Amino acid sequence: MIERLAIVKQRFDEVSDLIIQPEVIADQKRYIELNREYKDLSALIEKRKDYLKLSQRLKEAEEIISDGSDPEMSDMAKEELEEVKSKLPALEETIRFMLIPKDPEDAKNVVMELRAGTGGDEASIFAGDLYRMYTKYCERKGWKVSVVDLSEGTSGGFKEIIIEVSGTEVYGTLKFESGVHRVQRVPQTETQGRVHTSAATVMVLPEAEEFDVEIDMNEVRLDLFCSSGPGGQSVNTTYSAVRLTHLPTGIVAQCQDQKSQHKNKEKALKVLRSRLYELELSKKLEEDSAKRNAMVSSGDRSAKIRTYNYPQGRVTDHRIGLTLYDLQNIVNGDLGKLVDEIQLHYNTEKLKVSGDLI
Repeated sequence: MIERLAIVKQRFDEVSDLIIQPEVIADQKRYIELNREYKDLSALIEKRKDYLKLSQRLKEAEEIISDGSDPEMSDMAKEELEEVKSKLPALEETIRFMLIPKDPEDAKNVVMELRAGTGGDEASIFAGDLYRMYTKYCERKGWKVSVVDLSEGTSGGFKEIIIEVSGTEVYGTLKFESGVHRVQRVPQTETQGRVHTSAATVMVLPEAEEFDVEIDMNEVRLDLFCSSGPGGQSVNTTYSAVRLTHLPTGIVAQCQDQKSQHKNKEKALKVLRSRLYELELSKKLEEDSAKRNAMVSSGDRSAKIRTYNYPQGRVTDHRIGLTLYDLQNIVNGDLGKLVDEIQLHYNTEKLKVSGDLI
């Protein structure tokens, strides 16, 4: 452990020196990456200090006990030894998790897409419930949520809604939400009181920055149209809504949330860039089978990852076999327990793959 932490200290010193170099500051992409690494390493350096202090206390206590010339000092040293030994395992475990190489995407903001699946109007209503759940969770985390585009359901909720979420470590926190979410409950439209199963799909994309994906605007078709509201009625008469089509891939992104055509184009471009970036990431994951097999199902949009059962008041995450009987709090944004357990499972799997945990 001390040897690994010495390597961390060496790298921390290197990064500390690099981020003040003029040529690094001039290279925006490298400067941002090094600043993120510096922040991660700083947290590890603090844990290293704690670990070295405890290790020193352990060594000194053992030396006093081994000497044995002063019974009173030996008794105090034995108490010290017990205290240190009770603290070390937890600290070592924390450091082991912190030493796992971070996904460079984790620090990114996200584009989140929620779509109604099977279940008709009830699926749209459920997609709306998921949107509110994630919005409240993001508010708890102090993150900013901005709507990019939406299509409302005929009986409430959304056929589709796309949002941007910005803050600290957003993708690293939300990436495991990608997949099919199921709801089991009596729909508002059900007259016989029967429980129905409906579904909605969630997709979480890391928001690509300009230097991540270069888009040739000559390969993008721009369509302008009037923003429309529920039922298709015109919200305004100006052509402020924007649709962008990337001709080489056929990927489409649109935004009609803002009154300004320029702002809508900017938002649509962010979504298009993120979808193209995710396309490249998926190719990389396909090539890296070991990494893919180690991951909890984070990107497979066909996987049914979670069920929200209203009659029983439970939420079950099928990937890790976790069931919580706390449905009302969870759908009101209290997602912390679920997110923490999934991240813990994922980190444990990564430790197994890296050979640090048997």
